[in-house]
Amino acid sequence: MDSHTLNSVRCPALLITAPASGQGKTTLTAALARLHTRQGRRVQVFKCGPDYLDPHWHQLASGAPVHSLDLWMTGEADARARLHAAACSADLILIEGVMGLFDGSPSAADLARLLDIPVLAVIDASGMSATLGALAHGLQHFEPGLRWAGVLANRVASARHAQLLQAGVRADSLWQGAVQRISADAKAQPAPGAAASGAAALLPQRHLGLVAAHELTDGMQRLDAAADALAATPLGQRSWQDWQQWAVQFAPPALPAADQPEALGPWLAGRVIAVAHDAAFSFVYPANLECLRALGAELRMFSPLAGERLPACDALWLPGGYPELHAARLVANSALQADILAHWRAGKAIWAECGGMLALSEGITTADGSWAPLWGLMPGRAQMQKRLAGLGMQQLTTPWGTLRGHTFHYARLDSAATPLGRSHRPDEAPAADNGEWLYRHGSLHASFFHAWFASHPRAIAALLGARADGQDGEVDA
Repeated sequence: MDSHTLNSVRCPALLITAPASGQGKTTLTAALARLHTRQGRRVQVFKCGPDYLDPHWHQLASGAPVHSLDLWMTGEADARARLHAAACSADLILIEGVMGLFDGSPSAADLARLLDIPVLAVIDASGMSATLGALAHGLQHFEPGLRWAGVLANRVASARHAQLLQAGVRADSLWQGAVQRISADAKAQPAPGAAASGAAALLPQRHLGLVAAHELTDGMQRLDAAADALAATPLGQRSWQDWQQWAVQFAPPALPAADQPEALGPWLAGRVIAVAHDAAFSFVYPANLECLRALGAELRMFSPLAGERLPACDALWLPGGYPELHAARLVANSALQADILAHWRAGKAIWAECGGMLALSEGITTADGSWAPLWGLMPGRAQMQKRLAGLGMQQLTTPWGTLRGHTFHYARLDSAATPLGRSHRPDEAPAADNGEWLYRHGSLHASFFHAWFASHPRAIAALLGARADGQDGEVDA
């Protein structure tokens, strides 16, 4: 037996998937994490694909940071490294899929098959009975090589409905129970911009997805309600010994993950990066912060919404988020607005992603047609759309290398800033009428594109104003 096998670690793991988005897999993944955490187990949750919002709920449920796994954006080596590290310290690994099981290329099914992770399908059973069995059978057998853990019916109307659903599921599809529709207390206060409905959803949504857990004062109570409902199912009552049937052998990575210090140059050594972080700028991957630290940067987090000033720094990162929901409070922080302008006039780097870019614009016309002024450093005005203006995986070629990432936004921006390039889908060539612009305005670089920093750390270092020798300026191409 070689050292690679000797260092492998076994840990129970599940990939929670569905036939499509909106089936309730986020709620039930978080509920399962909360249920096992309440029982004293260490649970590590991951999210397939690009997502900033669902991980907030999984982190609240598990008490541990949540990382993304994607065979294209983050890469196989990164996925293997993170899962092996999790298996070394956690009792249980849960992975929430993205969209439907076979959607995208690579898909959640590809990840499960590659790593031999058991698959649990969550299916919204409202409006159906025996057809649930056909959906489960199709998911189980559509492609060979999947390790099947079973099916869990969600949003079930009654005990009688659950019986009809179970009767339609074949034995080999492994019935794991039914969860009735769970609603939040009608008196619960929605977060800003949350969609309203007759029966308040347990985890409320708005235009970019779920409301983040930290924006609700009763987030843990909502998770406990979901965990209680799950505890009554066969899945929730499964013994810990039975969970060992879903153990996976996680091998150590052959190479260090791309954001680890041994894989990087010290391109940000000695540099201080200020990072905006609050409800207006919350779209931050923990792995991106890890990457900056591995590059040698010191990070200083601050909250524009709390009225905080710009910390002393060499560069500023304004992540995505919801500036359109907090425009009045952002503009009210006039001292910070002046700090950012002085930072820019001094030629210090700014990297602004999506909502961070909008916050620097002249302002935004909201969905109801009202005008909201913003910080006005970047020329251009934004307009909220009723339909998505950008969605999906993207790669962005910069003067210093190609970054991988994604786009997801409802806003459009008309800007006179200098375009340096445009992102495009992984399977397409760059096109003049598609993708997200990378803008430059003095020392500011901005785009709707969300970057996965470890996909090209040297390019990120350049966007944050560092040269290969660690001095101020741009990284050499």
